[in-house]
Amino acid sequence: MEYRYDLKISEDREVYPPSEDSQLFIESLDVAKGEKVLEIGCGSGIVSIHCALNGATVSCGDVNPRAVTLTRRNAEQNGADLEVRETDVYSAFDERYNTILFNLPYLPAEEDEYEGELVRSWAGGSDGMGPLPELLEHAPEHLLPGGRVVVVVSSLMDQDRLAEVLGDRPVEVLGELPLFFEKLQILQIRF
Repeated sequence: MEYRYDLKISEDREVYPPSEDSQLFIESLDVAKGEKVLEIGCGSGIVSIHCALNGATVSCGDVNPRAVTLTRRNAEQNGADLEVRETDVYSAFDERYNTILFNLPYLPAEEDEYEGELVRSWAGGSDGMGPLPELLEHAPEHLLPGGRVVVVVSSLMDQDRLAEVLGDRPVEVLGELPLFFEKLQILQIRF
């Protein structure tokens, strides 16, 4: 998809703002009209809004109630039709989707070392995996046949643990962004 700079996106100091990884994620994704998309960890809603404006049927959620409120406001400001729920990974979703998106908390850091809701959006534990193992383990219960999971990963994550979690699933790199301290990748995982 093409990143839309014309969108009006409000921010909240306790919600992950659109950043380089958000733009890379959007520009690496292709969604079809009518495709059923679920985004876990929607933050400001920037990725879900792009998907909806490109014709996808989008549900999204976040563990942070302030992110849920902000995503709803941003969707309304941009005329995007989204279903937004407060959720911890899949806890609020029983439906099945073609695509599950997740810009996960991938930086190796413990949440309890920092204060506020924002930390939950980037602190991925000592290995940087965050809830990715749970997301992938339960993805088959939430995907339609031929479905995919698309995630953002970082070179700062424990790469051995990442390989273990990905297992033998077919993985394709959809995009990369080298930064001065890490390299981000967008991975598409088929189920």
